Amino acid sequence: MKKNIGKVDRLIRLVVGIVLVFLAIAIPFWWLLIPAAIALATAAVERCPLYLPFGIRTNKKE
Repeated sequence: MKKNIGKVDRLIRLVVGIVLVFLAIAIPFWWLLIPAAIALATAAVERCPLYLPFGIRTNKKE
């Protein structure tokens, strides 16, 4: 599977994931870990499965 997440998109996902983890720890909302894990996982593998059906690519390289 080709990478479809660019550098800026990846950075945003990392920041959002880290913020959600800290919020889940500071405020005892454990369910915030679910979107945090999704954001961090998609940033780590540089692929977003939701982008595939729509043909969205923020990665400009082929």
